[in-house]
Amino acid sequence: MKTLLKQLTETFGPSGYEENVRTLVYAEVKPLADEIKVDALGNLIVRKRPSKVTKDTKKIMVAAHMDEIGLMASYIDEHGFVRFSSIGGVFGRYTPGGRVRFLNGVAGVIGHDRLEKMNETPALDKMYIDVGATSRKDCPVKVGDVAAFDRPFTEMGNRFAAKSMDDRVGVLVAIETLRALRSTPHDVYFVFTTQEEVGLRGATTSAFGVDPDLGIAVDVTAAADTPNAPKMEMKLGAGPCIKFQDSGMIADPRVVQWMIRTAEKNKLPYQREVLLFGSTDARAMQLTRAGVPAGCLSIPTRYVHSPSEIVDFADVQNSVKLLTAMLRAKVDLGE
Repeated sequence: MKTLLKQLTETFGPSGYEENVRTLVYAEVKPLADEIKVDALGNLIVRKRPSKVTKDTKKIMVAAHMDEIGLMASYIDEHGFVRFSSIGGVFGRYTPGGRVRFLNGVAGVIGHDRLEKMNETPALDKMYIDVGATSRKDCPVKVGDVAAFDRPFTEMGNRFAAKSMDDRVGVLVAIETLRALRSTPHDVYFVFTTQEEVGLRGATTSAFGVDPDLGIAVDVTAAADTPNAPKMEMKLGAGPCIKFQDSGMIADPRVVQWMIRTAEKNKLPYQREVLLFGSTDARAMQLTRAGVPAGCLSIPTRYVHSPSEIVDFADVQNSVKLLTAMLRAKVDLGE
C-alpha cells in the first residue's frame, strides 16, 4: 500500500488532465474487475458483480477522485516569467516558493511581485512561475500549459506527507478495497472520477450513467488537531471519519447509521465528521437523476490543498477495512 500511495501521489494529474493517474489505476484494477470502461469525461468505471443476485442486492457507486489542484499558464511576459490561473482551490498561503512541474516536464519555482509588507500573503495574480527562461522566446511553457505542485512522498514514522493526498489516498482505499473484496452480494461500481476539484464534474456525469441505489464517496477531510485549528472533531490516528454534513451536502442518515453500525460490529475505530467547509463527490451522487442516498467515508488529513498533505497510515488501513466490511455484507439501512 505504501508503494502504491507513493506512486499515486507522485503522479501528476490536475483536473481535466488525469490521464497518467488513470493509466496507473487501470493497471492496478484490471485484474480485479468484472467490467471496466472509461467514459466521455475520463472517469474510470470498474464493476464488481454480485456473487449472487437476490432481493437484497444493491447497485452501489463508490467514488474517489483522481484529479488534484493545479495551475495553468495564462501569460508569458517579455522576460519569460509565467503568470498563471488556478485549477481548483489553490491557496496563496501555501504557494510562494513552491516548486511545480508542468505536464511537459518543465520545472518551475513560484515567485511573486514586491510586497509592501514582508509578511503579507500575495494574491495569486501577483505571483508568477520562474522556469529559468530569459525571454518570452526561450520560455519552454506556452499559454494553456498545465502544472501541479512538485513534492516527493515522505514517510514520517506512521504518517505520510505528499502533494495530492487529496484524493489519491481515497483512490488507494478504493483500489485496496476492490483487492480485498473477494465476493460481494452487491453490484459495486468503483468509479475513479475526474474534475472533482473544479465542481464535481466527473461524479456528476458518471453517477447519471451508473444510476446507483446508494452512493459512497471516499475522500479526505480536514484534520483539526493542529494548534489553533477550527473547532472540529476530526484528527489523525483516530480512525476513518463518517460524514454527517459538509458545506455541500447532508449525508443520508440511513447511510450514516449503516456505516456506524458496520464500524462498531467489526470493532473498527471511527470518527463523526461535521466539516465546516468544502464538499465531495457524494454531493453529486446525492443529486443525480431523482436522488440517491449517499454518504462519505473520509480520511483525516492535515494541510489539505497544500503541497504537503499529511495522513496517518492506520487511518488509511482502517478505511479499507471499513469500506470492505460495508460491501461484503447486506446493506443495513434500518428499514
